[in-house]
Amino acid sequence: MKLRKNVAISEAGLLFNPVTGESFSVNPIGVEIITLIREEKTADQINHDILEKYSTDKATFEKDYHDFIGILYHHNLIERYEETKA
Repeated sequence: MKLRKNVAISEAGLLFNPVTGESFSVNPIGVEIITLIREEKTADQINHDILEKYSTDKATFEKDYHDFIGILYHHNLIERYEETKA
């Protein structure tokens, strides 16, 4: 997956999609996940990095991560690799 090129994110966690004019705020862990997505890390790499840094169990993080990614897809903020090749 990739963050869409036109989506901007501030260090404070404000996401802005200039195509739709919508803005969203995310918490610091959300900013970290988005940064890792920008670095083109895989879901497994993101999972490992976050679990190494924070005190949470794998099942809880995986559920929260999938929910977060689903919201990003729903609001058209990220795209799958297949979409970038089309």
